[in-house]
Order: sequence, then C-alpha cells, then structure tokens
Amino acid sequence: MVGNIFVQLAISLLLGLLIGLQRQRTESTLAGIRTFPLIAVFGTLCAWLAADYGGWIIAAGFLALAALLVVGNFVQAKGGDTDAGLTTEVAALLLFGVGAYLVIGQMAVAVALGGAIALLLHYKELLHGFAARIGGRDVTAIMQFVLVTLVILPVLPNRAYDPYAVLNPFQIWLMVVLIVGIGLAGYVAYKIFGTKVGTVLGGLLGGLISSTATTLSYARRTTAAPSSGALAALVIMIAAGTVFLRVLAEIAVVAPGQFTEIAPPLVAMLAACAVIASFMFRHTRDHDGEMPHQDNPADLRSAIIFGGLYALIIFAVAAAKDEFGVGGLYTVAVLSGLTDMDAITLSTAQLAHQGRLDAGTGWRLILVASMANLLFKCGLVTVLGSRELRRHAVVLFGAALAAGGAILWLWRP
Repeated sequence: MVGNIFVQLAISLLLGLLIGLQRQRTESTLAGIRTFPLIAVFGTLCAWLAADYGGWIIAAGFLALAALLVVGNFVQAKGGDTDAGLTTEVAALLLFGVGAYLVIGQMAVAVALGGAIALLLHYKELLHGFAARIGGRDVTAIMQFVLVTLVILPVLPNRAYDPYAVLNPFQIWLMVVLIVGIGLAGYVAYKIFGTKVGTVLGGLLGGLISSTATTLSYARRTTAAPSSGALAALVIMIAAGTVFLRVLAEIAVVAPGQFTEIAPPLVAMLAACAVIASFMFRHTRDHDGEMPHQDNPADLRSAIIFGGLYALIIFAVAAAKDEFGVGGLYTVAVLSGLTDMDAITLSTAQLAHQGRLDAGTGWRLILVASMANLLFKCGLVTVLGSRELRRHAVVLFGAALAAGGAILWLWRP
C-alpha cells in the first residue's frame, strides 16, 4: 500500500514538473516550474482525503485553488509591481493536506512528502536556472521522451514475434525508455551545473550522457589546444569508467535477481578504472575545464535507432547461442561493444533474467564487450587527438585493458 502511494506521489510530482517546465518556458508569471508540482500534489492529497471523508474535500480544494488563481490574476491585471506568484499560497494549502494525512495516513509518507516540498521550495534559484538554460530544442526533446514513454510504450504488444522469443516490441521499447532516461538524467544535471565544471564531474556527466560523444569532443579539442592533452585524457578515462556505472544500473533494473552474480567482476573493473583515473588526476595540473556541447539524448530518432540496434543484438545473441553455442556469443559481444555498450548489456541481462544464459557467461560477455569499447575509444583518440593526448590515452586505456584481461583470467565464482 505504501509503495503504491509513493508511486502516485512520484507521478503527480513529475507531471507537475513537466507542465511547470512548459509554463516556465512561456514566461508565465502566475505559476511555473515550482507551483505546478505543488498544485498536482495538492490534488492528490485531496483525493486521498476524499476517500475517507467524502468528495466535498476535492470540491473545497478546487474552489480554494480557483480563488487563489482569481486573486493572482486580479493582482496582475492591476499592473502593479506586486509579486503574483502562488508558490507560498499553494505550499500553505499543501502543508495543510500533509498535516491531515500525517494523522490519518502513513507517517513515513507524510514525512517524505514534507521533505520533498521543503527541497522544492529551497532550490528556487537552481530550478529557475535550469529552466532558463534549456532551449526550445531541449523542451521539444523532453516532450519526445514523454512521447516515447507515455504514448508509444503502453500501446505496443507484449509478445514475441520470432523463433527465439526475444523480439518483443514492448520489452524492446522498455529498454529504449531505460537508456533514454539514464541519458536524460545526465543531461539535466549538465544543464543544472552548466558547462564550467571540474574534470571529475565533467567526465561523470559525459559518461552518463554519452561516453563516445565525450571522447570525440575532447579528442577534437586537443588538435586546437595540444597542451590540454592531459586534461582531455583524464576526462575521457573518467567517462569510460562511468560506463560501468551505467552497466551496473541497467543490470540492476533488467535482471535484479542475477545482479549479485553478474555485478562483482564489473564492480572490480569499475574500481580499476577509478584507480587509473585517480593516478592520472594526481599527475594533471589543470583540473578546471569547460564541457563541450552535449546533445539532448531524448531524441526520437536516436531512440528509434537504439531500439533497432537493441533488437538486432538480442536476436544475434539468442541466435548465436542456439547455432554456435557459447563461443559464438563472444563474437557478437565484441562487434556490439565496438560502438555501443548499452545494447549488449541489456540483451545479456535480459537473457540471464529469463534463465537462458548463466550469470558467469553474462558478465564475461559484458566485460569482453567493454574491452572492445575501450579499444574503439583508444582508436578514436589515436586518429583524432593530439600527440600528447595519444601518449596519455595509450597508457590509460592499456592499463584498463590489462585490468579487464586479468579479471577475465583470474576471476572465479
């Protein structure tokens, strides 16, 4: 029951933020990115209370909110300098609802909601800054994510259409939603913190959004500024290590029952990348930098391309296992890992979750794919980067590949 309430709250807040963001972009002075989430949650609270005390509570809440809107519009119409924002008024009504729910409902839910409201009110400048930083194309891309998640996903059939029972439109698109959501979370953080960030945060955000795009951007920048090779190598290495955070998150979502069996070797690889990056950090003088432009990952075209790639990889993995045994899987893993880690990770985790692939083979496939991905990035740096970047990158990627090889050779269940 408590879990269902938290889900309702999360949906209410997210819908409020979505509408509030859109209104904030239109420079509405009546209600914006903070007020709409409060209004949404206030309506949810009224509905909960109405279940026990009657529908008149919803009517009373609606009338109270309508009165606030009338007052706000009246103040605006007078054309004075008075701030007609409704945040304080809505927060007061919401706090009334929280107080009532604290008595008649779950205390933990009321406390958590109160804390969330406090944070929402406190981070006014941060939220307004985020709304100011995003452009029209970003809002369009976010709305496309809504299309991907709330419009396309629910109408897709949830059944397989191939002899290996892996090409399930609903499951494939669910993986698309997961990957786009992870990338969008990193992009939102990038917009909140701005482009002028340190090397560690820059690498982390770059890895969350797209480690390959980050590698390309920093490699190209060193051709114009060769002295930045050490800094670029550090950011690229951090982004490459962050890929394993993405991988672990994807496994936890897709195959939670197998996570404890698949994750440990990948955690060891993540730790190895962290040690390599920290060594480079200590030997790099400049830790300040400006992130290159990042494209919004919630793009419909990119989502469709990834969906097709994921379908191809999971079909290839299932077919290779059926036709060639375990040995054929590693060829698929290498080819997939050269360009994308998400597809092979999700397909492997999905098959492990279904019991069609053992956990030991699963983590080895993912690790082999990650080593192919590291080789691909090293090749990009060698072709596009400056001499200094190549010198540092060969050492860093070589150490990471050696660590991966050692894990493959020495790790035992």
